[in-house]
Amino acid sequence: MVAIGLVVARFNRPVTERMEEAALSAANEHDAEVIETVHVPGAYDAPLAADRLARRDDVDAVVAVGAIVAGDTDHDQVIASAAAQGLTDVSLDRDTPVTLGITGPGMSAAEADERVENAARAVDGAVNMVSAL
Repeated sequence: MVAIGLVVARFNRPVTERMEEAALSAANEHDAEVIETVHVPGAYDAPLAADRLARRDDVDAVVAVGAIVAGDTDHDQVIASAAAQGLTDVSLDRDTPVTLGITGPGMSAAEADERVENAARAVDGAVNMVSAL
């Protein structure tokens, strides 16, 4: 059984709550166990929580989910880039799969709503990476 640490960004909560549900459902379908869920303020905060989970001996993989919706500035691009790079760094530094279930940047709230299932795909990827490695 694959043990997963789940990081859920709270910003855009109506979408991310559904993403959390999709991730938990996907874990159940894979016979994986989400052993801890850490809620963080936003996607930018996900790498630190992912790092803490990846340090644990009882975590095989970490899944980060969130939704970055475009605003009036390019701020969403900055947040998405920083989160993706931070999660990649955690994966490589900790030698632990960390999958990106954070959607965006450049999407509307309606598009974010349509991409809730990306959380399930991130769980699929985590389980597959644990098997591959």
